[in-house]
Amino acid sequence: MLEHFLQTWVKVRVSQVVPRNKPRKSFLYPSMANEEDDPIIQEIDVFLARSLLEKLYLFQYPIRPASMTYDDVTHLSAKIKPKQQKVELEMAIDTLNPNYCRSKGEQIALNVDGTCTDETSTYSSKLMDKQTFCSTQAASNVSRYAAAVYKKGELHLTPLHGILQLRPSFTYLDKADAKHREREAANEGGDSSQDEAEDDVKQITVRFSRPETEQARQRRVQSYEFLQKRQAEEHWVHLHYYGLKDSRSEHERQYLFSQGHGLAENTELIKSPSEYLMMLMPPSIEEENDKPVAPSNVLSMAQLRTLPLADQIKILMKNVKVMPFANLMSLLGSGTDSTAVLRCIQQVAMLVQGNWVVKSDVLYPKDTSSPHSGVPAEVLCRGRDFVMWKFTQDRWVVRKEVAAVTKLCPEDVKDFLEHMSVARINKGWEFMLPYDEDFVKKHPDIVQRQHMLWMGIQAKLEKVYNLLKEHLTPKKQEAQSAHPLLVSGEQRVNMAKAKVKQNYGQLEKEFQKQKAEMKSNDTSAKMDVSNIRIKEEPVSDEEPMDTSAYKGMNNGIVNGLHAEEDSTDSLNGHLPGGCIDRVAQELKAFVSSTFKKQFVLTLSELKRLFNLHLASLPPGHTLFSGISDKMLQDMVLDTGCKQILVPFPPQTAASPDELKVYALWEAGDTYDQHRQVLLEIFSKNYRVRRNVIQNQLSQECGEDLNKQEVDRVLKDCCVSYGGMWYLKGTVQS
Repeated sequence: MLEHFLQTWVKVRVSQVVPRNKPRKSFLYPSMANEEDDPIIQEIDVFLARSLLEKLYLFQYPIRPASMTYDDVTHLSAKIKPKQQKVELEMAIDTLNPNYCRSKGEQIALNVDGTCTDETSTYSSKLMDKQTFCSTQAASNVSRYAAAVYKKGELHLTPLHGILQLRPSFTYLDKADAKHREREAANEGGDSSQDEAEDDVKQITVRFSRPETEQARQRRVQSYEFLQKRQAEEHWVHLHYYGLKDSRSEHERQYLFSQGHGLAENTELIKSPSEYLMMLMPPSIEEENDKPVAPSNVLSMAQLRTLPLADQIKILMKNVKVMPFANLMSLLGSGTDSTAVLRCIQQVAMLVQGNWVVKSDVLYPKDTSSPHSGVPAEVLCRGRDFVMWKFTQDRWVVRKEVAAVTKLCPEDVKDFLEHMSVARINKGWEFMLPYDEDFVKKHPDIVQRQHMLWMGIQAKLEKVYNLLKEHLTPKKQEAQSAHPLLVSGEQRVNMAKAKVKQNYGQLEKEFQKQKAEMKSNDTSAKMDVSNIRIKEEPVSDEEPMDTSAYKGMNNGIVNGLHAEEDSTDSLNGHLPGGCIDRVAQELKAFVSSTFKKQFVLTLSELKRLFNLHLASLPPGHTLFSGISDKMLQDMVLDTGCKQILVPFPPQTAASPDELKVYALWEAGDTYDQHRQVLLEIFSKNYRVRRNVIQNQLSQECGEDLNKQEVDRVLKDCCVSYGGMWYLKGTVQS
């Protein structure tokens, strides 16, 4: 840094000493300073010496005792590790000084070296006559420090390469402890019997280390043991000490003076005053680099609001974990668009009981692990998602139940629960915030979309954890309402009357709107019979979409419909105008594109993919009008698919939806015939070996298929498990 703002020489103007009771004037603003009160008495030229630019160190010694001297050359040695900037010095102790305790020095030497004296002894004179000092870095950035020499009216500055603090080293105590342990071991060994001297035959276990992954290598390189080992591997470089009055010291001291400063071209400043001041006081680049991109533990609201909206929401949710939408809007400040906030909050949080809870992958990013158990982030996210999903079903969660299902350590489970709930004695963990009815009523589209996402998460959790019905069915809620427990009868009547009036007004408006639409349709279409489609719902042999597991969401959504709206007409096929045709077109497009990618799907898997598709659609889409199982199955058959009657084993535990298998019969490519033969095989067999499939394909298709073609057909329709081939979705573990 000195090189940046110091030219070959500058002039320092020395003023008189100002008394303590008199304030000093500012030298940066001459107009504010009164030069008559503080006259210039001398000008000193300042030079920058570069001869020892990267070689000059400043050693800071502790206050030395009177018995120690730094100038005793015969009893002083030094060594350095240049890369680490680590120095060790041995200072001589004057044992003849009256302040030196001779008995104590003899005792220390005896403890360290013992009675014998050899070349390896620390104190060859049997007396502690030297002290070792070890260095540590006093400052990480020494570019602003320099050593100055004043001579003949000139001030010469040399930038420092390092500042090292020397502190006493007590490694000799470790050596004394080692000697003591060796003596104790020798004494114990002498008392043992001669039989113990014989070597016992011991079994040796040979282990082969696994190949190290890149992630494990990075953790090992960053570990404390590796850094210590790497520092220990650097060799010491022994140095020669020269005293203050030595001729070599005098020669080296000349390098502290600037060389060639008398040249004419170096006697002028080449910068303007404003540029020179900027170089003297540069902007703090270090502070800008060290400044965190986003607050972590302590949030500065002024700094937070300078970030983009998405980053603000992510930081707030990551720190708060659980927050109502109203509180989030108040933290973001006035004038923030609620629609933009809703769009951003869904990227980093999930809706639980009307409140927003930060997503697990935000708290546990990829390639991280648990600080308690070392479990990878993927497993932690899955366990925390299970806890969040349980709170969508009930306000209470039992910690033992979560630990039994997720198989995680108690510390990780406790962290999950503390993020979003409060422990209650003899009851369990209760969700920390009350149910936010206002948000649910104002934003039904958001609630519906979040419900679809939770349905997809539940399907994944069922497969991973093999959840039982007792885990899926929410417990009966007892006194879990967010309203006060004590409500008088008069208050109940008034609340009911107000609710009836509100609902009556809404129903009246909807009725008039539907009536007007029906009249316009009657006059325009004249009741075109060909466009009327009567939907037949199954009575007993068909199963509707099961939504009982999601009633605990309290969001009033049943299979994509709002229960509080007039959904009966929509379920029976009486949709206004041409809505039926639009729904059919959208549904057909979804089914067609899905089967062209998957070729074979069970009804259960198709429903899961459809729910995920609904969650990705914008609010108010036509598919939200309500799609039943019967409508979905009819559309599958209308798009050219066929139901494959797979002969499942009698003891199968598959659900009715998993027993219904559909396959795309004609895709319009060269492999249609091969897939049809394959599907015929699985209509007669639950599982088949590969050689049987290949022989049947060769016989039916009349050609010898190579391995790549057979692999292509099997990849489209089948999966391999235990050496056998199954249709997709039919494997029973």
